[in-house]
Amino acid sequence: MAHRVALRAQHPRSIWLMVLPILLTVLLVAVWAEGQDYYELLGVSREATTKEIRRAFKQLALTMHPDKNPGDPSAHEKFLQVNRAYEVLKDEDLRKKYDKYGEKGLDEQQGGRYESWNYYRYDFGIYDDDLEIITLDSGDFEAAVNSGEIWFINFYFPRCSHCHQLAPTWRDFAKEMDGVIRIGAVNCGDNNHLCRRKGINSYPSLYIYRSGQRPEKFNGERNRDNLVRFSMQFITTTITQLWQGNVFSEIESAFSSGLGWLITFCSDSGDCLEPRTRQKLAGMLDGLVKVGWMDCTADEQICASFQVTSGATALFPPGSALNKPDSVLWLNTLDSKEIYNQVINHLPDLELLTSDSFQSKLAHHRWLISFTFGNKNSASNEYKKLQALLRNDHIQVGRVDCIADSELCQSLYIHKPCMAVFKGLGIHDFEIHHGKDVLYNIVGFARDSVRAFVTTLGPDNFPSDRKEPWLVDFFAPWCPPCRALLPELRKASIQLAGQMKFGTLDCTIHHNLCSRYNIQAYPTTVIFNGSSVHEYEGHHSADGILEFIQDLVNPSVLILDPSSFTEKIKGRDEGQIWAVDFYAPWCGPCQALMPEWRRMARLLSGQILVGSVDCQRFQSFCQSQSVRAYPEIRLYPGNSRQPDRYTSYNGWHRDAHSLRTWALSFLPRASVDLTPETFRSLVLSGRDHWILDFYAPWCGPCQHFAPEFEVLARMLKGEVRAGKVDCQAHYQTCQLAGITAYPTVRFYPYLGKKRHEQSGEHINSRDANVIADTVRQRLQQLLPRLHNKPKDEL
Repeated sequence: MAHRVALRAQHPRSIWLMVLPILLTVLLVAVWAEGQDYYELLGVSREATTKEIRRAFKQLALTMHPDKNPGDPSAHEKFLQVNRAYEVLKDEDLRKKYDKYGEKGLDEQQGGRYESWNYYRYDFGIYDDDLEIITLDSGDFEAAVNSGEIWFINFYFPRCSHCHQLAPTWRDFAKEMDGVIRIGAVNCGDNNHLCRRKGINSYPSLYIYRSGQRPEKFNGERNRDNLVRFSMQFITTTITQLWQGNVFSEIESAFSSGLGWLITFCSDSGDCLEPRTRQKLAGMLDGLVKVGWMDCTADEQICASFQVTSGATALFPPGSALNKPDSVLWLNTLDSKEIYNQVINHLPDLELLTSDSFQSKLAHHRWLISFTFGNKNSASNEYKKLQALLRNDHIQVGRVDCIADSELCQSLYIHKPCMAVFKGLGIHDFEIHHGKDVLYNIVGFARDSVRAFVTTLGPDNFPSDRKEPWLVDFFAPWCPPCRALLPELRKASIQLAGQMKFGTLDCTIHHNLCSRYNIQAYPTTVIFNGSSVHEYEGHHSADGILEFIQDLVNPSVLILDPSSFTEKIKGRDEGQIWAVDFYAPWCGPCQALMPEWRRMARLLSGQILVGSVDCQRFQSFCQSQSVRAYPEIRLYPGNSRQPDRYTSYNGWHRDAHSLRTWALSFLPRASVDLTPETFRSLVLSGRDHWILDFYAPWCGPCQHFAPEFEVLARMLKGEVRAGKVDCQAHYQTCQLAGITAYPTVRFYPYLGKKRHEQSGEHINSRDANVIADTVRQRLQQLLPRLHNKPKDEL
């Protein structure tokens, strides 16, 4: 009290002078943060990759961190904003919500902490700046390791001292093996779920990955020579020694299958590739050329026939001959990378398809096509390896020059360089690749796309008036969450083959179509089912999409508006119970709840009615119902005399089973509790069939099974009575019944005479549907036996 009086006694001007600096600091931070969006805060474009976002944040962290700005009172708040922007944009789900709804779509509690300046300087993204090391994350890991190339991956943790000690060696090793195998790194701090899924429990962990085979761990001393020696053993491509007896047959055989030969001639003078270099080149050029060597000291005459008198190395493409000028490429280097680049440059380009051949070539065969516009891009030479990598998948590889065949490319709405898979069903059934322009990503896309049923849409094939159901993904290629969704669409299309068609529409090209459907954010996923249009609002995963579609086909959740809420919830019949989810589409936790809510509704089918209310659409109505936060989950019990009474769900878990257990607890009991006396009189001496649950109150699985048993009791009502025996309270009864584990389910059928404690038939299931089916089948088997009993025994 005295303190408040003293403040009042101060001159107003002196108070203003004290408060002014604080107000200015607060206003400065507020204006600075509010004036920029997250992309502007980090200084990146909206199409920035995760790696670009991480690098931009690191640069800001090193200059803006409060540790480096001790005299700036606003440094903490500024850095919190930058850190918040990074935490959101690096996460695909959060980034999608931010792009669509802004900050209101995010959890307000997120992003309140940050690390010390030293962490960002020394521990943050160890290999982000190394060109030879590819940083993989959850989004592209599987595509990489299943591409057909050999990957050696370093799983590390930013704070691990051994990881930092290894880093210089790993960089040297990556430079040594660059192009021979792929060298990767996974930051397990940023990709904790991925590392746990792969069984990584110590750092650093080094694994070799080969498509279709189990990964192999490196356990040796971590020096460059050991790493090279370990990785080289996985390059199993054959190096052939050529001599008088096989040289011409080997060359002809390779030429006939379209492969050339890289041959190194070894002599007492001149230069010959050493065995390790040959092995490296064999791995780098696998499927493109055969690699061999000749011993010119032993086979001097054969070497002379190749016009070789000292050590040398040459490429012999198919059809080449010494008497054909410039058909043989003589190499003047011993460096594997230089030889690789010269060989790749000399190999023929991908098959050129023109307007005349395009339709006939693509009518019945699967093709991966590179669409180019004039000058080749930097990856064009690498594309020459695609044919070898996709040979076993029966995917042919070609190219189209969109400068020479502009009409063809325009008819496909292709306006910039891209890769596309044509699925062998004509020129209009294709899918464009929107992932990284790297070989492993393109190979993974091609393999997935030919198996999936996703089509690139345009005005000519857009399903606006089709009778069959379509899922259409409206997207922008620059949008990272859009690119992350595309593989999930392919997975969903495979599972729903024949039931629903899938298509993608690029809104950067087809603005009018997207505007017609009021598409305001990417990705927006819409189901067209005849005259009905439904926008998908859940998590962008294959499981979430499948859950949504399943619910559309057979709705389990009733969509409520103010009118139907009043009619069905407020005016519900006596005994009718409703569970209602009040949500907002932009709310992240609401989106996570949606598939679980639909799954819960199906699990409760026939027992509790389930609905949902969109509080963005009916904001004033939700306010009138005192809904103050989303999602708000309420249960309206079966007492129609108190229509406004409800109970809110305050549980920690919002999965379908936890919500179902909570909802079922409001149903009236259908089972009875049995004591030793009632067990003897009603079950053992009675004339009803009984299903019993022997349980202990402290047993977790028993608690989980309890609502399931109540469902079972209701399912069998009128056929079989249901009872529960507390084995903690009635230990001797359970012991006499031979109960050794909890919960135990026993069926006691009445067979016309008194039963004994251990006559119950054990049912090894905790699923109400399975148990009910088992009991009914058993009753059917017992019917003849019961019919043949004398009446006085029944």
